[in-house]
Amino acid sequence: MQHVDPDEPITDPCPLPFGEPWSYELHFPRDPRGPAIARTTLKAVLSAHGLRDLIDRAELLTSELTSNAVRYSEGPATVRLRWEHPVLRVSVTDTCPDLPVRRRAARPDAERGRGLLILDLFADAWGGCSVGEALFGVGGKSVWFELVFGDGPPFPTATALAA
Repeated sequence: MQHVDPDEPITDPCPLPFGEPWSYELHFPRDPRGPAIARTTLKAVLSAHGLRDLIDRAELLTSELTSNAVRYSEGPATVRLRWEHPVLRVSVTDTCPDLPVRRRAARPDAERGRGLLILDLFADAWGGCSVGEALFGVGGKSVWFELVFGDGPPFPTATALAA
């Protein structure tokens, strides 16, 4: 345990520079409110890190993956956001072992069946893999997508501000 001197002022750390890697994780139960909570969390994190340009696509794709996790899995799910400049990777892990499968094109009036098309159209890259029993004590899968941030930092980096 670190000793804190009560007479010494507490200083907050500087924000991470734009290009510095970071990650966040959200665990949620199999609950229909989970995807909305995941979208809200994603928007808060991306806004805080100056990645507002990625929010619309990231929100759409995260909504698709988390909705599927709630619909097809019997257990909890995890959403992980990872930034390694200039790539944002969002992974959704759940307890259903079945990886997404390409099917024939959905009928125009179908309410389901367009998930992989949405990933193809809006993600810069995506994929999935099976995960072992370390996840929630059971097996499952992880489906991820990547979005590439096109321009440089939207604001000066902490280093530039300190200069």
